[in-house]
Amino acid sequence: MNVIRVPDYEAMSKRAADFLTARIKELPSPVIGLATGSTPKGMYKQLIHACRMEKISFRHVTTFNLDEYIGLPASDPNSYHSFMRKTFFQHMDIPPEQIYIPDGEAVLLENECTRYESLIDKKGVDVQVLGIGQNGHIGFNEPGTPFDQTTHVTTLTDSTRQANARFFSSIESVPKQAITMGIASIMKSREILLLASGPHKAEAVARLFSGNVLEAFPASVLQDHPHVTIIVDDEAFSLVSRKEEKYD
Repeated sequence: MNVIRVPDYEAMSKRAADFLTARIKELPSPVIGLATGSTPKGMYKQLIHACRMEKISFRHVTTFNLDEYIGLPASDPNSYHSFMRKTFFQHMDIPPEQIYIPDGEAVLLENECTRYESLIDKKGVDVQVLGIGQNGHIGFNEPGTPFDQTTHVTTLTDSTRQANARFFSSIESVPKQAITMGIASIMKSREILLLASGPHKAEAVARLFSGNVLEAFPASVLQDHPHVTIIVDDEAFSLVSRKEEKYD
């Protein structure tokens, strides 16, 4: 894993945007896997700025989002369709037909999972952007998810729902299930970009660097991927730093 340490969230966001910009300029038809939540918002802001300044175009880019809540209409302000539209897509020049997000309102959810996985296999993801949950989840792959799992319906843990409750009117309003790319889906990506920022991610980042690859900590599987870049700020890396200092 290639680790890039930066001082703070703003620097992490800028480095992440620069990383993606470089790949998008290099590849003739790049396919980028995108994430939602607070962590990548700064990166999206930087990419929007680059597009507006005409430093880069996304017309030739195809995107796949990691996940979507089950039961929320795409128009719901808390759906990931809405998040991505407001935060990123409406500001960019990506053709709508090149944007893929799981359908959390599909009548037959298993069929939707199969459809989405087939699209991933057909297109092939060049770079997958990830955050890391405090319990080690990547996408909505909660602890205990088999490493060979493809796109599937998952039940969210209480800790994940609590972490996302700040976006909803109450914890009761947070959906209990989601469709998510599986761990095997993520590991198919040619390259992975993991972002981590803030003291609340320090324990998860330290565990990621512990060397133990366990389904109880989903992000640990990234140690087995050949091309992972981690951009992490000083606060998120603080417990790893202390461990390193202990053994100096």
